[in-house]
Amino acid sequence: MMGKLIILGLALSAQLSAITPEDALLRLKEGNDRFTSDSSTHPDRTAERRQETSETQEPFATILGCSDSRVAPEIIFDQGIGDLFIVRVAGNISGPIELDSIEYSVVYLHSSLIVVLGHENCGAVKAVLHGMTKDIEAVAELIQPAAKKTKDLTKNRLENTIQLNAKMVAEQLRKSPVLSRYIKEKKLEIVAGYYDFHDGKVLILPR
Repeated sequence: MMGKLIILGLALSAQLSAITPEDALLRLKEGNDRFTSDSSTHPDRTAERRQETSETQEPFATILGCSDSRVAPEIIFDQGIGDLFIVRVAGNISGPIELDSIEYSVVYLHSSLIVVLGHENCGAVKAVLHGMTKDIEAVAELIQPAAKKTKDLTKNRLENTIQLNAKMVAEQLRKSPVLSRYIKEKKLEIVAGYYDFHDGKVLILPR
């Protein structure tokens, strides 16, 4: 069944062309500006859009975000049906399953941008820093590398670990043989971001 879906996706998406990584990032920034100024336009949510995307999709960006209920990418970036391919997991980490989904979005759906989106006061990261990881051991294991690098910080350790975790996951994705090929061909960019609950802004973090 998956093979048939992949073939169908290839045939349909071949008819479409992805926007550049730079344009994709600009589109997200503009959407976030609308959201933070309470002027969201809620694009691509019409009956017509549902019909347009009923047979195929070509999301211009992929968001690897946290499962946190307060960080819904379509809302904070003011996007609609078929615009974003979303992978959400506590702590916005990437294991084999998340990586497979992300690679699928790039290879078969033509996403030209991946944003690893961390956020303020992340519960998963906080649990790791406080040693309260019972029942989230698999998630905690993937956050630990960032936590170890910030162990000597005495101020703002949580915020720094959240941001570092997002940056480290982004770097991990850049090393994927599949994704790195698209990066070299300038068809893909991978960035890390940090969402602030209070002002609603997404900060694109430096590498």
